[in-house]
Amino acid sequence: MQSTKEAIQGLLEKEEKILQMGGEKAIAKQKQGGKLTARERLDLLFDEGTFRELDMFVSHRCDNFGMEKIEIPSDGVITGHGLVDGRPVFAFSQDFTSRGGSLGEMHAAKICKIMDMALKSGVPLIGIQDSGGARIQEGVDALKGYGDIFFRNSRASGVIPQITAIMGPCAGGAVYSPAMTDFVFMVKNTSFMFITGPDVIRAVTGEETTQEDLGGAMAHNSKSGNAHFACENDADAIQKIKVLLSYLPSNNMEEPPRIQNTDDPWRLCPELDSIIPDDPKMSYDMRDVIHSVVDNGIFFEPHYYYAQNVIIGFARLNGRTIGIVASQPTILAGCLDIDASDKATRFVRFCDAFNIPLVTFVDVPGYLPGTHQEWNGIIRHGAKLLWCYSEATVPKLTVVTRKDYGGSYIAMSSRHLGADMVFAWPMAEIAVMGAQGAANIIFRKEIAAAEDQEAKRQEMIQIYEQEFNNPYVAASRGYVDAVIVPAETRKRLIDALEILCTKSESLPPKKHGNIPV
Repeated sequence: MQSTKEAIQGLLEKEEKILQMGGEKAIAKQKQGGKLTARERLDLLFDEGTFRELDMFVSHRCDNFGMEKIEIPSDGVITGHGLVDGRPVFAFSQDFTSRGGSLGEMHAAKICKIMDMALKSGVPLIGIQDSGGARIQEGVDALKGYGDIFFRNSRASGVIPQITAIMGPCAGGAVYSPAMTDFVFMVKNTSFMFITGPDVIRAVTGEETTQEDLGGAMAHNSKSGNAHFACENDADAIQKIKVLLSYLPSNNMEEPPRIQNTDDPWRLCPELDSIIPDDPKMSYDMRDVIHSVVDNGIFFEPHYYYAQNVIIGFARLNGRTIGIVASQPTILAGCLDIDASDKATRFVRFCDAFNIPLVTFVDVPGYLPGTHQEWNGIIRHGAKLLWCYSEATVPKLTVVTRKDYGGSYIAMSSRHLGADMVFAWPMAEIAVMGAQGAANIIFRKEIAAAEDQEAKRQEMIQIYEQEFNNPYVAASRGYVDAVIVPAETRKRLIDALEILCTKSESLPPKKHGNIPV
């Protein structure tokens, strides 16, 4: 029988061997590619000395194709828990140096175990993906592993924040788990995500492409919208994950963390009084409005490169986390289209799931016209935005800065979709359509009968603008709660948020609605 000293020494030797991961050569290759190792990533993520590894000694039990002779340290994935800025988090990190981080039965079982723990504990889950895909030698057991993970992604959705960092290859079935999580971080030039790679595409369709063009960080951040952040390197991605976590509650039963505010909650924003151009055809950057209003001008923006005609992101008002959705007049005049509708919808639903109040800044002339939009389902996609604002029960505040026309007026968190307080700037234009189009329809006969039709048209446009194209008609109906001086926007939003922080609203009992996906 071993002595205690021998047993402890044996444990330490086993741990030391496993900590070598795939060995010096594999680690060197990982570093040459500009990537950190799986353990280095976890060390950066967690507060020093707080990470506790679980299932270090788990090993595969595959005996096909000579696998019984192959050892894979920790079966290619490190799992555990620790503290991030003092708050508990579960995480897993795939180890590409150990058999390419391939996913087999026990690899998946390790991930599923901490997913179950995170869900039961009400703690965020972070997955760091760096894997060559399914371990082919394990066949259907590997496929089962993916299915088990997807099932848990679905069950945990809306209960705990799920965050994915793609820090290497992620292909085939592996891509679906990131897509089911709340936020996806990718690293430029070193991370790739696709269902079928360039070689398969070339063989099947003859199309030539590269890994970067097909599934690199910028492709998924700017084109597909599958990723929310394009980071410079692994360390940058981990730092941004920490920032994101700072805005979020640990689970859906908690309120977001409130921090000590160092920015005067009652300060004015005088720059907003002159931010709207006198020429309605001129644009301005809605980010300038956001930075002016929020605490210390700090705005954390996912999906920066995707569907840029709408802006989403997190900020704080008087120390409270808020989610912001905003039109962006500099891109497509702020029109809503398919991608912008999807982008805003997913963000609104996330904020509602995790008790994050919503502030919507509106300058929207309508839905983007065109056959491409119609044939690709703008009606269905646009309806998602109507749906999610209607469904959201968190405090909803709306600020109309300039144009707010037609169906897009309704969609952008109008009173009619349940907005709790709606503010409008005095230069706001709330109407079915712009003055020029409206005058051409309403006063068609008068214009046609006039000797100088263009002069008459301009006269009718001016009449329409004065009588209808303003915030006061909506305010007279109670659809706008207050017309405010732009400089007062910050303090009015803070006042509204404070009074609404105890808002309680529930939906009719049902299993779930049938959102027009």
